[in-house]
Amino acid sequence: MALEFTDANFQEEVLNNDTLTVVDFWAEWCGPCRAIGPVIEELAKDYEGQVKIGKLNVDQNSNVSIEYGITSIPAILFIKNGEVVDKQIGAVPKSVLENKIKAHL
Repeated sequence: MALEFTDANFQEEVLNNDTLTVVDFWAEWCGPCRAIGPVIEELAKDYEGQVKIGKLNVDQNSNVSIEYGITSIPAILFIKNGEVVDKQIGAVPKSVLENKIKAHL
């Protein structure tokens, strides 16, 4: 199951972590976000123990969203060693996200 990232746990769960972390910035009202949600859940299951994969609700966690300049959602950031190493804006097929994950493992 995908993790839940928040303003409160982002530093510890994502930035203070040398594991590749995939963060899906989303909102309840966003149709494309709801469409990609099951893909994020599948990836979390597929890469359990290798990659941290989670979601951050932009409506409830504005500090992190603002810090990373999130203006369009879904926005998926790939973060390793506290740095953004890749990103994907918009809903895409699972294979696109898998290729990005594999490139940074």
